[in-house]
Amino acid sequence: MKNQVENQVENQTGQARTSQISTLTKRGKIRTERADVVISGVTYVLVGFMAIASILPFLLILGSSFSTEDSIRRTGFALIPPEFSTQAYEIILRSPKQLLGGYAVTISLTAVGTAVGLFIIAMTGYALQRRDFPFRNGISFFIYFTTLFQAGLVPFYLLMVQTYRLRDSYLSILLPLMMSPWLIVLMKNFVKAVPHEITESGKIDGAGDFMIFIRLILPMLTPALATIGLFLAIGYWNEWYYSSLFLTSHTQYRPLQYELYKIINQIEALRNSYAGSVVVLSDLPGETLKMATAVVAIGPIILVYPFVQKYFVAGLTVGAVKG
Repeated sequence: MKNQVENQVENQTGQARTSQISTLTKRGKIRTERADVVISGVTYVLVGFMAIASILPFLLILGSSFSTEDSIRRTGFALIPPEFSTQAYEIILRSPKQLLGGYAVTISLTAVGTAVGLFIIAMTGYALQRRDFPFRNGISFFIYFTTLFQAGLVPFYLLMVQTYRLRDSYLSILLPLMMSPWLIVLMKNFVKAVPHEITESGKIDGAGDFMIFIRLILPMLTPALATIGLFLAIGYWNEWYYSSLFLTSHTQYRPLQYELYKIINQIEALRNSYAGSVVVLSDLPGETLKMATAVVAIGPIILVYPFVQKYFVAGLTVGAVKG
């Protein structure tokens, strides 16, 4: 009888404690949820303002490209053009064959250069972080040294034109942008997050160095490949300087940025020439033409980023080691 009474008391005490704990847990949960709601709300508001602040310049460029030159001189740039005009786009599209050819050359250089450059940079970064690679410190110093001291434009031009004979060749644009010292350093830091035990496990299974890199290491570098690939792609897409150095009039199609650069220079030359005294200068687009060329050039590369973004999100846990 006494044991039954003690058991009932213990059960009641346990139930009371359980109810108290559940009540405290619920109260704490409610407080936590309210705090989460406040923090989430503030975060969404801040991110929303940052998104609006980021997209406003693009909308301003787009709206100004459809304005008239006279309205920009009178009222400045505006999101909604006070006087609608497509004159700037008409000038750009006056030679559609050259424009489409420029798009084709730029897209081809961007695709090939990004793919090959990523593969070479990934292999270099992986080799430089291997503990069993004897020359990694010397090669790393040599790569870093080139960021501090460079030969200059004249030796570089003579090397490309006289030694390599790459004048009027697309390789003169493809090769210089394919690798960058700081991209190699960035990739090396990414590869450091991959545990060295993965390489050792591949060796135990009988895989060679190249097979380990292709099968084990490279799939774990997806966020690094997306990041560095985006840098390479933007560099190739915005390229116009090497085109002006190495591609002459004998090259039929040149990169898009250089074609747009030529159009702007032709309008500016017309403004400063004798013909500018005959032609009404207000009829010639200047600022609107610059905005229109920015829209034509930047549009396609912006569409690529949403497809690359998922790799950044998917790679947040790359390098994690299970215990």
